[in-house]
Amino acid sequence: MKLSQMLQYDGNPRAAADAVAKLEKAGLDTVWIAEAYGFDSPTLMGYLAAKTETVEIGSAILNIYSRTPALLAQTAAGLDNVSGGRAILGLGASGPQVIEGWHGVPYDKPLGRTREVVDVVRMALRREKLEHDGLIKLPLPEGQGTGLGKPLKMLTKPERAEIPIWIASLGPKNVEGTAEYADGWLPHLYAPELADKVWGESLRKGKEKRPAELGELQVAAGGIAAIGEDVKGMLDFVRPMFALYIGGMGARGKNFYNDLVRQYGYEEEAEKIQDLYLDGKKDEAAALVPTELLEMCNLVGPESYVQERIEAFRASGVTHLNVIPATEDPVATTAQLKEWIS
Repeated sequence: MKLSQMLQYDGNPRAAADAVAKLEKAGLDTVWIAEAYGFDSPTLMGYLAAKTETVEIGSAILNIYSRTPALLAQTAAGLDNVSGGRAILGLGASGPQVIEGWHGVPYDKPLGRTREVVDVVRMALRREKLEHDGLIKLPLPEGQGTGLGKPLKMLTKPERAEIPIWIASLGPKNVEGTAEYADGWLPHLYAPELADKVWGESLRKGKEKRPAELGELQVAAGGIAAIGEDVKGMLDFVRPMFALYIGGMGARGKNFYNDLVRQYGYEEEAEKIQDLYLDGKKDEAAALVPTELLEMCNLVGPESYVQERIEAFRASGVTHLNVIPATEDPVATTAQLKEWIS
């Protein structure tokens, strides 16, 4: 099992990026860089490449709509070069709020588009001429452009012809596709004891069609980590974040995280949290997030308990324990977790 973390920053990410070098020495294997509608991910990833030596640097995530597949491949190849082969390309469909509200691009056919983007990115990294006839058309045919486009291949030689591609997915069909063709999977609000109930069948179906050359599906999941006898109160620290995703990340009837929590078995709570959140009662919504769910999705408690949580994540198929140290000494917490997972 590897140890990974999301880059955490408030306002200016430079200090947080500089801290990754210390976490790297403490045993951090992978750092993930979010994007959403804040700072772009590739700029920070390049900065991290210059500040670190061994840690893998992954986007979590770049959406599949706002950049062309060819540009995604160029970005991955460029980062892999400046990092000396440490890039991970994390992709996802995001959601209508961001794609249509921030980028002004139609949020259509996310399942088919995700698969095709992965195919084209891999073609580009292998320096094959880009020819594709699906949702993505390369070259653009006459009638949709000038008709002057021609198949091109990447000018520069990538550091690696096969950069790992991870997919952030939650829905059954998307998870099935992820298990079939992606190198790794980035689920969110992951409760290891309930994962098989929600995604087990999708993962099994996808893995049945998985090419042997891809190897085992990698999975990154976890939550905040706080180790001690009196740290249970730290779970309240993540209540607002859970409420945001369950209640406010999407519209009523179009919230993937609300759907997930319902599938976990918290139908009534998910409905009430969403109603309160969308009515502007965010504190009341946060108070209704089930403590049991917070306990399953995070690693908060005495040493023996946190070690049990690690084993629960491992037993569910997690290969990268993805944590956010909620302590005064994140470096020491990282070192402790690294010792336990090794």
